[in-house]
Amino acid sequence: MHDIEPYHKWREHYTSSEDERSPFYGRIYDEFKFTNKVYNYFIHPQWDEFGSPTLYAKIIYADYHKGVACIELIGEWNDCISNDIMFLKREIIDDMMNHDVHKYVVLCDNVLNFHSSDDSYYEEWYDDVKDENGWIVFLNTLEHVMAEMESVRLQHYVNFGPQYNGINWRKLKPSVIADYIEDIQSNEIKQLSY
Repeated sequence: MHDIEPYHKWREHYTSSEDERSPFYGRIYDEFKFTNKVYNYFIHPQWDEFGSPTLYAKIIYADYHKGVACIELIGEWNDCISNDIMFLKREIIDDMMNHDVHKYVVLCDNVLNFHSSDDSYYEEWYDDVKDENGWIVFLNTLEHVMAEMESVRLQHYVNFGPQYNGINWRKLKPSVIADYIEDIQSNEIKQLSY
């Protein structure tokens, strides 16, 4: 796991540690000292900790004009034991929402497991973004992660599933992936209105 670093080819477009509006502004990373772990496995030092002992994040893109952010995650998402959604919502999302970000692409390619608890923070997040015509999308969730999310009905608050899987977002510019997800969301909203 220590070889998996946050996606770095978008740094010419955005770097969270250099963004004054980012919750990770001013962070300094040591490329040689590995301190963060997911259980017994060290992870790359470029990942940002936000309170969870098993889930780490990297804001790899934010466009405040469009109100969109792409957040890459790695590790085990454990709401049952460590209430990871609370940390994600309070430490990252709430801060970004204060800067008018209401559209979230959460890149789940490296989320290895998901353990659920109640859905109150997801519901709160959904309520916060829906009034601003926002949305939450989990992209590229693993099958067993998606099954666990479906078992607790997170699809009522978060968009995920087959139409959001298998997307090779790394080959696209960040603005293109944001527009692509926006188009999917707009089409779904139009279909629901008929």
